[in-house]
Amino acid sequence: MSDTKTIRQIAVIGTGVIGASWTALFLAKGLDVVATDIGPNAEASLRRFVDAAWPALERLSLAPGASPLRLVFTADLAEAVKGADLVQENGPERLDFKQKLYGQLDRLLPPDVIIASSSSGLPMSQIQLGAAAHPERCVIGHPFNPPHLMPLVEIVGGAMTAEETIRRAEAFYTSIGKKTVRINKELPGHVANRLQGALAREVYYLVAEGVLSAADVDTALSYGPGLRWGIMGNMMLNHLGGGQGGIDHFFEQFAGPMTASWKSLGAPVLTKEVQQKLIDSVHAEIGSRTVAELEAERDELLLGLLELRTNAAGTAAARAA
Repeated sequence: MSDTKTIRQIAVIGTGVIGASWTALFLAKGLDVVATDIGPNAEASLRRFVDAAWPALERLSLAPGASPLRLVFTADLAEAVKGADLVQENGPERLDFKQKLYGQLDRLLPPDVIIASSSSGLPMSQIQLGAAAHPERCVIGHPFNPPHLMPLVEIVGGAMTAEETIRRAEAFYTSIGKKTVRINKELPGHVANRLQGALAREVYYLVAEGVLSAADVDTALSYGPGLRWGIMGNMMLNHLGGGQGGIDHFFEQFAGPMTASWKSLGAPVLTKEVQQKLIDSVHAEIGSRTVAELEAERDELLLGLLELRTNAAGTAAARAA
């Protein structure tokens, strides 16, 4: 395997929500994409998604040569991976399915082609058992949904993944504008989904216990800590929370009260009754708005934040220069 292999053609396996979003992003970055999916009407659905996503990608700036015309679709797996420099796999979250697929890919691909999985929870150490000849080129490249807008990619190697594979995956995702985090230990759900899960547990507890409504808990998050999290992460915000003393003073001042408050955090059981209470509260928050309207609102605000962060990064780079 070579650290210097140029990645120009991507094979996207599975073109559901995640695979379609990856496809749109790769095309926007000026790459060639060959996509495959055996589902009914998969090609038409994929092309509709790319067309719908393209205005947002244009707003975020297209790479030279970027075009939806660089997308090829085939239902044949061998044809899809022929000539691929990297495979982005988005198959069902079933270990037996992925192991069988990785066995097929292992036989079809040259040994220097990375096979990256978008799996949100299955461990690569188990998935790569299917790639008996070259398990070292298999890695998790888990995006945050939707990948064509959200910058995060979690990179997780399995027990047999080569360090070189991880370096190459990091370099590739970074080259197309992604923010990568390397996860050094395999955990169910990786990291970002675990963080979401920890927060969701307390949110569900507060609503289920009648502390506040779904609308109010969403307001508390999106107009409180959520605004700060869109700028900096928890650890950096803790550092700022310590004032001039930074993180050292933060722990001196808040470690005791913070750990004491953890004891009162909830652990709700999602019974049918609790789920219905949550559902009713969410529907009260939604009102007459459709899913499409809510998605449009989310994406417009997200695009604004991404543009702001890009401009801020450019300004900081110019000052440093």
